[in-house]
Amino acid sequence: MAPSHAEPSVTGPSYLDAERGLWSWLTTRDHKRIGVMFLAVLLLMFLLGGVFALALRVELLTPGETVMGRLAYNRAFTVHGVVMVWLFLIPSIPTAFGNFLLPLMIGARDVAFPRLNLASFYLYVLGAVMTLWGVFQGGVDTGWTFYTPYSTVTGRDVMPVLLGVFVVGFSTILTGINFITTVHTLRAPGVTWMKVPLFVWALYGTSIIQVLATPVLGMVLTLVALERVAGAGLFDPSRGGDPLLFQHLFWFYSHPAVYIMVLPGMGVISEAVCAFSRKRPFSYRVIVWSTVGISFVGFLTWGHHMFVSGQSTFGAGAFSVLSMLVAIFTAMKIFTWLGTMYRGRLWVSTPFTYVLGFIFLLFFGGMSGVAVAVTSADLHWHDTYFVVAHFHFIMVGASLMAFLAALHYWFPKMCGRMYPEGMGIGTAVLIIFGFIATFLPQFLLGNLGMPRRYADYPEAFQPLHVASTAGASLLGFGFLIVAVYLGWSLRHGRAAGRNPWGSEGYEWLSDSPPPEFNFHAPPRFPMPPHDYANPGANTEVEHAA
Repeated sequence: MAPSHAEPSVTGPSYLDAERGLWSWLTTRDHKRIGVMFLAVLLLMFLLGGVFALALRVELLTPGETVMGRLAYNRAFTVHGVVMVWLFLIPSIPTAFGNFLLPLMIGARDVAFPRLNLASFYLYVLGAVMTLWGVFQGGVDTGWTFYTPYSTVTGRDVMPVLLGVFVVGFSTILTGINFITTVHTLRAPGVTWMKVPLFVWALYGTSIIQVLATPVLGMVLTLVALERVAGAGLFDPSRGGDPLLFQHLFWFYSHPAVYIMVLPGMGVISEAVCAFSRKRPFSYRVIVWSTVGISFVGFLTWGHHMFVSGQSTFGAGAFSVLSMLVAIFTAMKIFTWLGTMYRGRLWVSTPFTYVLGFIFLLFFGGMSGVAVAVTSADLHWHDTYFVVAHFHFIMVGASLMAFLAALHYWFPKMCGRMYPEGMGIGTAVLIIFGFIATFLPQFLLGNLGMPRRYADYPEAFQPLHVASTAGASLLGFGFLIVAVYLGWSLRHGRAAGRNPWGSEGYEWLSDSPPPEFNFHAPPRFPMPPHDYANPGANTEVEHAA
């Protein structure tokens, strides 16, 4: 049931009303407006990637050609992968919800570099346009990983796509620098490091990965461009190069990028678990230090993508152990969330339903990750649908559940209105069930030896492919319902009040939606975030300093 102490209304003009007109949005330096613009573009990217995912599943309904040929299939899964990974999953939570909420959560008026923040948005849009133009105009069929020699010798024009992803990477770096600087320099008085909200800690760890790892991606994409344009020979064995060098460089970035996708989601879950359990986190420090641990160890595990590449036995064993160490840090978070919920006053809401979906998919996907980290097992599962299912469970599924939890939890904060809660919970159950129904059969397909990225398959595999496509249809229908009721709620939803969830998170001290500069008066934070033992202890001072 809803808390009874939610304040009824906004006390002044919100960031939505401070300025009017399209130009005011396009030139804004308000972190909240920039976050909303990121969210709008990200949702368009998600729609595009989802359409191509459904097209792939329709093609795989039957053996042989169903709706597209093999070349078209290769192009379609390249578009799906490029859009979903580079243009949605990696930037999703940090750029949209991180931009909107990080200053609110530390009591700041804005991010440290507002102009740089707007520049990062336009760099993202520019990179997305270049990438999409490249994949559609050039008919790129290399897959989202751009593995050599596919990306260096294919007749397709890969250069615009490489350049587009390169530009998107710059946007990521600027966002990371901005967040790190903001957390270090703009925390309000009283917000010490051990009182920083858990979502901010997740964004901070993610930002470190973005700043340190993304330049490696830029470097490897530049090397591929040199290979295509100048014939540098870095990845060509006939010229003394090594195609495995690309994989080492690519996965040195792309495995930490896995945590760019899922680590912000863990921060969202930490916030929501406390809010809907009405309890402090079971161990704030465990969540913080496990975030730091994941950020560090993520840089040391890239080699588990290359167990079949001929690396040494010692190297394979070392990467195997380090990969399992990440699972320990993840388990620390899961047990802490469960400990927070234990004997809490649980409130089953739409965000909390997505929290439960996240925990299940993260646990299941994480355990399958431990399985593929065992070198002997990976020899059988490598490049099969088992890896596809594992990746989608832990990267797409968990990240998507966290994104939807964040969208529903902070929807009242962003627009000041509520959505129909019953419809939200029902749709969340449908989406979770649809996701499991889509990818659980793929674990079985992979175990039976079905290779990934194949447009054709033996008839014996068809029942599992049909089951997977049926699950994808449910999943797509669920997303359609979410779009309908949230779109309706933007105009017709009931007023949310300042704090409809009764949360003790710092961001809820501000109005919903917040004023232009976040707070009407400087906020006071005498108590830690999520302190439900002293409700209402954190507040705004009565008179501005």
